[in-house]
Amino acid sequence: MKMLERFVEKTTFESQEDFIKNFKIKVPENFNFGYDVVDVWAKEAPDKKALCWTNDQGAHIDFSFAELKRKSDATASYFRSLGIGHGDMVMLILKRRYEFWFSILALHKLGAVAIPATHLLTKKDIIYRNKAADIKMIVCAGEEEILKHVKDALPESPSVKQLVSIGPLVPEGFLDFQEGIEAASPFVRPEHVNSNDDFSLLYFTSGTTGEPKMVVHDFTYPLGHIVTGSYWHNLHEGSLHLTIADTGWGKAVWGKLYGQWIAGATVFVYDHEKFTPANMLQMIQEYKITSLCAPPTVFRFLIREDLTKYDLSSLHYCTIAGEALNPTVYETFYKLTGIKLMEGFGQTETTLLICTLPWMEPKPGSMGVPNPQYDVDLLRPDGTPAEDGEQGQIVVRTDKGRPLGLFKEYYRDPALTKGSWHNHIYYTGDVAWRDEDGYYWFVGRVDDVIKSSGYRIGPFEVESALMAHPAVVECAITGVPDEIRGQVVKATIVLSAEYKAKAGEALKKEIQDHVKRVTAPYKYPRIVEFVDELPKTISGKIRRVEIREKHGK
Repeated sequence: MKMLERFVEKTTFESQEDFIKNFKIKVPENFNFGYDVVDVWAKEAPDKKALCWTNDQGAHIDFSFAELKRKSDATASYFRSLGIGHGDMVMLILKRRYEFWFSILALHKLGAVAIPATHLLTKKDIIYRNKAADIKMIVCAGEEEILKHVKDALPESPSVKQLVSIGPLVPEGFLDFQEGIEAASPFVRPEHVNSNDDFSLLYFTSGTTGEPKMVVHDFTYPLGHIVTGSYWHNLHEGSLHLTIADTGWGKAVWGKLYGQWIAGATVFVYDHEKFTPANMLQMIQEYKITSLCAPPTVFRFLIREDLTKYDLSSLHYCTIAGEALNPTVYETFYKLTGIKLMEGFGQTETTLLICTLPWMEPKPGSMGVPNPQYDVDLLRPDGTPAEDGEQGQIVVRTDKGRPLGLFKEYYRDPALTKGSWHNHIYYTGDVAWRDEDGYYWFVGRVDDVIKSSGYRIGPFEVESALMAHPAVVECAITGVPDEIRGQVVKATIVLSAEYKAKAGEALKKEIQDHVKRVTAPYKYPRIVEFVDELPKTISGKIRRVEIREKHGK
């Protein structure tokens, strides 16, 4: 059975021109990923491996599609017995536990709304989410700290009716997930589960500048990830794919669920408490991972290891996203492995917007070209189209209809929705420029672009230059108000261990001179500050707004 052929008229392409002209997704009426993908696999290829799960304690379990159907049906029956049905909001705080896949499929099958969330949420974060979305039930990992935050939030969360723990701890006030699904009655599919327009998934964004926004997607959203899995990740039915992401973030459904199973690939999950490059390389070697997707930070750690100690011959394709890619990371990884990192760009509000596809030659540091699923453009601040070589905000034109994969709205915030999506244009808030070959190059967030002495300076280019200096482990570029120039460039830098003792004016000048050589002289940081760590959101994104606030902006 070729699952992909159910949804795509033509499945193989020779060039980008061929892809643009002939790629089309067929959207069924009342599409439901649980029934129309997982259950179809379970019927037609029941023994096909869907999920290969292992953890840092040595456990290993494989789940076939038939087993996933049984587990998700039992979970759906259990959730329904707890009062969960169409449109109900359920938060999943499940780290990388395999119960996440049982639960999100069960919620799809009930027509409910899944809200994946990180285990790093505090009591305050959970209260905010419970109230903002009227969350009805929370399913969480049975770990002491998570359970405490969830329970402490309950008195200020009137909408929450049920708390469920998957174990190992199931304290008073929580129901036992394992007992519940074991005792569940046979599942009967609801008569009408969903329409394509119904809410299926809600994400709270990371909130780099304020409170998290609530991004809602409908039931067709998984189909938007066909490009992600089958073409950007380059997966097929023999693939074993690893995306490094916690299930609390949007990257998990990008790389550990929808597009991968439509492509017929097996999803590999390594459930670990602390990321260790050596352990990750060991997993790739031991399980013969064929495809890897991770943010640049992970690849920066991997290339510091002695890769000759590992047999990585099974690994033949790597993709990278989550933050902009420094060319030095690309070049070093390619030199060590012979694998070209294929970059992609998207948001919580979208699927893959811009990408480097298998038939394309990647340009190190470029995001690639627009996914033809979307009508992508670059606009100047005055709303006119930017020329090649000119910076502009990345936008999606929706005058011909809402593209498959684009979010429906910011939940319960029509003003915020209209602020970023009006006149049939969705404004991403990200700035880039396009070269003469149509490749897009990331510059930074609109709010982060620095205007100094008439120049527009993108933080990412300066950060890339800084990252090429051996003293720099992490950095953030921001603008500081200046009476003469309007703004000047500031670098906030975390030094490598061997350079910390050298922190001082001499090292600052060395780093400034380095940036002058690597980029244009006017882009160098006039202010350099060394810090022990950068302020970040719970998702790991740098909070540049917090750095700027130190200077009264």
